[in-house]
Amino acid sequence: MAKRTIQWGMIGTGNVTERKSGPAFNKIDGSSLVAVGNRTPQKAEDYARRHGIPTWHMDPMNVILDPEVDAVYIATPPASHQEYALACIKAGKPVYIEKPMARTHEECRVINKAAEKAGIKVFVAYYRRSLDYFTTVKKIVDDGRLGKILQITMQQYFPARDEDHKRLKLPWRVIPDISGGGYFHDMGCHALDILFYLFGNPVRVEGTSLNKGGLYDAPDTVNAMLTLPGDLPVSGSWSFVTPEPFQKDLVEVTGDMGRLRFSVFSFDPVRLLVDEGETVYSITQPEHIQMPLIRTIVDELHGNGTCPSTGKTGAVTSLVMDQISGTALHLENNPKK
Repeated sequence: MAKRTIQWGMIGTGNVTERKSGPAFNKIDGSSLVAVGNRTPQKAEDYARRHGIPTWHMDPMNVILDPEVDAVYIATPPASHQEYALACIKAGKPVYIEKPMARTHEECRVINKAAEKAGIKVFVAYYRRSLDYFTTVKKIVDDGRLGKILQITMQQYFPARDEDHKRLKLPWRVIPDISGGGYFHDMGCHALDILFYLFGNPVRVEGTSLNKGGLYDAPDTVNAMLTLPGDLPVSGSWSFVTPEPFQKDLVEVTGDMGRLRFSVFSFDPVRLLVDEGETVYSITQPEHIQMPLIRTIVDELHGNGTCPSTGKTGAVTSLVMDQISGTALHLENNPKK
C-alpha cells in the first residue's frame, strides 16, 4: 500500500480488543487505529473515548466504507466474520479476522475465494505464530535438537466457567450458531494452528466430539488423532469441564534424541530434555499479545515482509475442526505451511 501509515478500522469492541489487540495498532510504526464500530453504538462511542480513537460508527459497515480506513480488523464473534470480510473485500480493503476465521471451513473457503479473485489480503489472528515463545519452540524443532520426532501428545483440560452454568444466558462461545461450536472452536483452534505451524499441515484427521458435562449443547470434550507430514502421529485431547485440581495444559514432543515440553495457553517455561541435561526457557509475553503478529501484517501491507497467519492457513485449522467429529479425512496437496 502506498500510504506511509496504514489507517485501521475496527469492528467490535469486546474484551479481546481492550488489551490483547486494540492498543497495538497505535504502537506500531506505520500503523494507526482511526475508527471503531459496534452494533451497539454506546459501546463504540465508549471505546473510542477511552482509547482516543478519533471516529466511531454506530453501523459497523460504515467502518468499512469510511474513506479514512485503509484496512479493517474484525473483532466480532465468528457468526459475522464472513459478512464483514466479504464487505471488506468488496471495498478493496485488506482484512484481519479474529480467530477462528469463521464458523466453518466452507465460510473460510468463500472468504478466500472472494479475496483471491479481488486480489485482497486476508489475515487471521492466530497470533501465537509470531510470539517468541513459539518461535523458540520452532527453532528447537527445526534445528534437529530432538532428532527424529516420533510422536506428539497434546492435552488441554480446563474447568467449566461460572457463566457456563447460567442456562438462561449462556456465553456466545458455547452457542454453535454464533461460534461454530463450543470452547474447542474458541481455544482448540489455537492449539491446532500452532501445531500445524510447527510441524506442517495434517494429512489425516480422526476425532470425536462429546458433551460430558451437560452444561450446554455444544461439545465440551474432544479427542483427536492426527497424522502430520512424515507419518508423525499426534494424539490430542481437550476437556472444558475438568475439575479444577486436574486442569492441564501440556504439549509433549518426543524424538529419538530428546523430549520437548511446552504449553499452549499458560506459557509455562519451555523444557528441552536431552542426554546432556535439561534446558529451561522462560519467555515473557508482550503486554499486547497480538502485537508481534499485527506488526507482521503492517510490514506486509508496506511491502516489507510476510505475515505467517493468512486466510489460507486459517482455513486449514477450520477444516480440521470440522473434521474432528468421528470421521476421517485425507487432505490432498498438503503444503508444509
